Amino acid sequence: MRMRPTLSWTPTEDLPAGTTDLGPVADVLGTGGVLVLSGAGISTESGIPDYRGEGGSLSRHTPMTYQDFTAGDQARRRYWARSHLGRRTFGRARPNAGHQAVAAFGRHGLLSGVITQNVDGLHQAAGSEGVVELHGSLDRVRCLSCGVFRPRSELALRLEEANPGFDPVASAINPDGDADLTDDQVGDFRVLPCTSCGGILKPDVVFFGENVPPQRVEHCRALVREAAALLVLGSSLTVMSGLRFVRQAAQAGTPVLIVNRDPTRGDKHARSRVALPLGEALTAVADRLGIAVDDQAVA
Repeated sequence: MRMRPTLSWTPTEDLPAGTTDLGPVADVLGTGGVLVLSGAGISTESGIPDYRGEGGSLSRHTPMTYQDFTAGDQARRRYWARSHLGRRTFGRARPNAGHQAVAAFGRHGLLSGVITQNVDGLHQAAGSEGVVELHGSLDRVRCLSCGVFRPRSELALRLEEANPGFDPVASAINPDGDADLTDDQVGDFRVLPCTSCGGILKPDVVFFGENVPPQRVEHCRALVREAAALLVLGSSLTVMSGLRFVRQAAQAGTPVLIVNRDPTRGDKHARSRVALPLGEALTAVADRLGIAVDDQAVA
C-alpha cells in the first residue's frame, strides 16, 4: 500500500469531545496486552516539534517527498544539507516522561508491543525493546541502487570532510530531522554517493509518497490482531500508515484509546480521546498503576 502524501486533515463530521479522564487508559493498561502506536506528539516535550499540532512544522515546512528526492540533484542537495545540519540538533534530543512511561509499562509486562511513526529513536533510548519503526530510522542510510545499508554516523563523517566550514544557523528543526535553511544557506553543499556502487544514498526513512515496506505493514497488522487494546499516543492519524491499524482494531472489536491534545482522524473509532499532554497523562497513569517512571534517559 502506498503512503499518500497527505499533509493535512480537516474533520468533516462531529467528533466526540476530548476528555481528561485517564481512567479508561489506566484500566486497559492494568489488564495488559496493550499495543502502543506513537506519533510525533510524544516527542514534542523532547524539543522536537510535531507536524500538525499548535506550532507544528507543517505551518512553515513541507516535508521532502520520495518523488522530489529521486527527481533531481538539487532536491537531494537541499535535503542532505538540511538533514546533515538538523542531525546535530536532532541527535541531542533525549527521551521525555512520555517515552519513559511507555518503557516502564513495557518493563512491567503491560505491553504487547510498540509501533512508532517516529524516526528519532527516543523510545529505544528510553529503554523500550522490540520497537517497530514504521517509518524507519534516521540512524541508517540506504543506497537506492545496490540496497546496501550504512550507519548514518559514517555518512555524517564523510559529509563533514566534504563540506568543511558548513555551519549555517537553522531557523527551526522538523520532526523528520530536517533543518529549515534557505537556498543561499544550502549553497553548493556536496552530496556524496554510495561507497559500494556510486548510487544515490537516502536515509532509511519512509518519505511522504513512498511505500512502507509490505512485510513491516504485515508485522504491524499481526501485532494489532494479537493485542488486547490499541493505545495511540501523540498521533493525529492523518496519514493512512497509522490510521489503518486503528481501523483494523476497531473492526475487530479491539478497544482503541487515544491520548492526543487535538482531534484525530481516528477519534470516531476510539472509546475515548484524552486531551492532555503526553508526559503529564502517562505519568499520571503510571502513578495510578503504582509504576515508577524514570526521569533520566537510558544512555
